[in-house]
Amino acid sequence: MRNLVIAGVIILVAIITLYTALYVVDETEQVIVTRFGNVQVVQTSPGLYVKAPFGVDRVISYDRRVLRIDAPPGPFLDKDINILEIDVYARYVITDPHSFLQTLNTQENASQVLGQRINAALRAEIAERSREEIIGGDVALDADGNPITDAEGNSRVNPTNTRTEILDEVLVAVKGELAQESPSFGVEMIDVRIKRADFPAAVAGRIFERMRSDREKIARRLRAEGEEEARSRRAAADREVEVIIAAADRDAARLRGEGEAQAISILAVALNQDPEFYSFRRSLDAYRRFLSSQSTMLLDVDSDLFRYLQSSGASQTGVGR
Repeated sequence: MRNLVIAGVIILVAIITLYTALYVVDETEQVIVTRFGNVQVVQTSPGLYVKAPFGVDRVISYDRRVLRIDAPPGPFLDKDINILEIDVYARYVITDPHSFLQTLNTQENASQVLGQRINAALRAEIAERSREEIIGGDVALDADGNPITDAEGNSRVNPTNTRTEILDEVLVAVKGELAQESPSFGVEMIDVRIKRADFPAAVAGRIFERMRSDREKIARRLRAEGEEEARSRRAAADREVEVIIAAADRDAARLRGEGEAQAISILAVALNQDPEFYSFRRSLDAYRRFLSSQSTMLLDVDSDLFRYLQSSGASQTGVGR
């Protein structure tokens, strides 16, 4: 029985020793093994490894994936001394676990230190930009590709493109600072992004009211310009209508005169061919008008109107010819 107990104790000790001497490196991890604070080995490949048991060697694991820094939102001053509330985040990877352990030690410390560097670089960039460049509110070009201007005639800028330029400058500045650190932090910044950029809640109402006043001023100016353009075009159209009508009246009067002259010429030719027959036709028209009416007319018997009524048959036959 004593031998069994001893054997069991030995097996248990062996299991505990083996358990404390083995460690696993996952695919998403990179591991540093330290002994009394000194780095013994850095493992970046996944697998099962052996270390000194019973806590002699300590295993420190860091994530090898892309890590995120959520910097707390804070006030930033633009070049016009306007206060803007900006919330940013950044992404980085740990490239040298040994240097990272010696300088930053933990991911929480890394988020704090790198967040301060990012905010400082961003603050310097924001101080050189205007509120329109950061927050925007208007696009750079209209549908026709023309620049959009404000009431003072200043061109608007595209806030999306400007933000990209700002963040690129911030990323370059932070990378430059990290490259000059000695010892190195052992990290590489990937990108910096703005989650939100807006006015502080305390002044947002006044700012929006001022923006509304500016838009109303622009609307009034555009409306006045539109009405002026409408009046100008309406006057030009009225002038064109008057010119067209005058030209039409002139052409109509000319054509009417030419027609009347042609009619008179034709009538004159016809009269010259047989004046007596024309006189006879005119008399018949007169007879038809007054003989069919109920009115009474008193005329001299020698009147030309009765000439054909009083003429002989021979004369009438001659006229009929």
